[in-house]
Amino acid sequence: MNVFRSKLAVVALTAAISSLCVPAHAATKTPPKHNVILFIADGLRHGSVNSVDTPTLNSLRSLGVHFINSHSIFPTFTTANASVMATGHMLGDTGDFSNTIHPGYAIFNTGNFSKPTGTLTPFIENNQVLADLDDHFSGNYLNEETILSIARKNGYATASIGKVGPAAIFDASQLAPSGKAFQLPTTVIIDDATGSAAGVPLPAAISSALIAASLPTIAPNRQNGAAPTSQLSNGFSGNNTTPGTLAANVTQQQYFVDTLTKAVLPTFVANGEPFVAVYWSRDPDGTQHNQGDSLNTLTPGINGPTTKLAIANADNNLKQILDYLTANPTVAANTDIIVTSDHGFSTISKYEVDITGKNVVNDYASTFTYKNLSGVQEVNTGFLPVGFLAIDIAHALNLPLYDPDNQVLAADNVTKVYEPVDPTIAQQTATVRQHSGSGNGVIGGTGSIPASGESADAKVIVAANGGSDLIYVPTHDAATVSAIIAVLRKQNYTGALFVEDSYGPIAGALPLSTIGFKGASPLPEPTIVVNFKNFALDSANPSQTRVEIADSGLQEGQGMHGSFSRGDTYNNMAAWGPDFKKGYVDPAPVSNADLALTIAKILRLPLPANGTLTGRLLSEAFVGQRGSSYSPVFHVSESLPGDGVRTYLVRQSFRNIAYYDAACILPADAADHTTHVGDEVTVNPCD
Repeated sequence: MNVFRSKLAVVALTAAISSLCVPAHAATKTPPKHNVILFIADGLRHGSVNSVDTPTLNSLRSLGVHFINSHSIFPTFTTANASVMATGHMLGDTGDFSNTIHPGYAIFNTGNFSKPTGTLTPFIENNQVLADLDDHFSGNYLNEETILSIARKNGYATASIGKVGPAAIFDASQLAPSGKAFQLPTTVIIDDATGSAAGVPLPAAISSALIAASLPTIAPNRQNGAAPTSQLSNGFSGNNTTPGTLAANVTQQQYFVDTLTKAVLPTFVANGEPFVAVYWSRDPDGTQHNQGDSLNTLTPGINGPTTKLAIANADNNLKQILDYLTANPTVAANTDIIVTSDHGFSTISKYEVDITGKNVVNDYASTFTYKNLSGVQEVNTGFLPVGFLAIDIAHALNLPLYDPDNQVLAADNVTKVYEPVDPTIAQQTATVRQHSGSGNGVIGGTGSIPASGESADAKVIVAANGGSDLIYVPTHDAATVSAIIAVLRKQNYTGALFVEDSYGPIAGALPLSTIGFKGASPLPEPTIVVNFKNFALDSANPSQTRVEIADSGLQEGQGMHGSFSRGDTYNNMAAWGPDFKKGYVDPAPVSNADLALTIAKILRLPLPANGTLTGRLLSEAFVGQRGSSYSPVFHVSESLPGDGVRTYLVRQSFRNIAYYDAACILPADAADHTTHVGDEVTVNPCD
């Protein structure tokens, strides 16, 4: 009976989507401006979409355009991909290199939002942090016009709703503070922080519309009404002995989709305004990170029942948006819907992994026992602790290590400094940590907190992110850079290395320019990017069974992204609406960097550019345009050999645009893997 009802639901949904294809009856001499809804299902893998788990997403890509060769941008993190979706530029132009970066100064060092000077490695899924970056970088840290900004300036009503951080990035300049506080934006921004001191103010008309729709003006958190440490709370991640959440982010996302369909879009439509709206679903990402199905084991990993709940949650959100359009056929006839995900996902391994996928442990950080303030062991014996990369580099360079996210009193009991980190002590104390709290590290120097206009005295700064980390060398000392690369080449957790171009060819590493990091951004670029080792549990289905080492406080068996594998770069992309072909499967490579130019085309607006690292217009997907006959081929670049290994980069190319599939470290003499280097091949050697 349940199966029969499920089939009926899919049939009804397909009919509902198809009904939206009926054009408006009113004829006009000038075609109406088309609306755009961009729906992002955070962390949704391409292979997770099917008729059973995601009937709405599956129907949309079956009836519209299915981008079967889609790509996330590396590093495969949320804000990085939000920046390229919003601007159409690669990371070298946007400067949003990862979720955690070193912006060249200590955040809030001018007192924005009445905050004291903080970390050198801010986590930028935070509106106040984004606003502070804007304030330091000429009012728009991205240095590029976003698609919502250009739409807003040309008479479109604009909104961005969902996950805090990436939602606001779509109109980042609206966050630039005035008088050290948020100004009232024109674009509607509703996210986790809405209604709080950390939230972006709402226009009066939208606040009134929310109240009229019986919706609160304060966003709910991720607890689903449960206690913070309950497995019913989506925000509960557990620890090394307690499994994390068993619930999807239902309550919060129901609020977000209600604000869009019951308040924001009705207001836009009632005002007769064409609109561009972004909806960013935190699920399945948030649930996949915290899921409690697989504590300390790789199976089922992120393929368990809790992840399925999260995928269904995102699918239901999209269905509610489509239902709104179905009920408003005139609006539907002029509305394009583009679906994407910022990245894929992998299961976390806390062991180092050699090139065969065998678990091994040989680094410095994993040899210690880590205990919290209460003396409880918080890292399983032999597992990699969060912050292992910073610990290993500091040890190899024989330099002190500090946690930039925590401050303690200096010896004078007046001045604050970054908290020292020493893995050799018996347990964490009130003034010294065994590992940094979030994995970030300040290496060398005194641990002093730089004031406004000052530079840190650190020799090395590590921004930990998960499946890959960023390393900054503020002194630009070539010997230090070479020494760090030499250390990382020998670590079994290293999966690929990229180094800033000015240091020239370095054995074992490829230049940053090969992955689009050298551009027009005023933010400091990292000196070294470290991709961590990853492997597939099932060689017949590698993108859906990927496992990666992660510099994260999450546990073995939970979920992470950020690495350079098809598990993380293979996202889900589709499009449907009056501008797009029906039932078209696009074989050409596409990426999140192609979305802004494609949306700008729909809006009939130019998209100004400062940098040149852009995506392309997805013209083959448009009605009346010639389709693509592309057959996937891969191009492989290799580094110089070093310590018996090379970094290999695998990409595709289409219309002079590079699409990055994967990168890996392989033995330098692995002819069986790499006889095709420099040639076009049909098999990804890093899978």
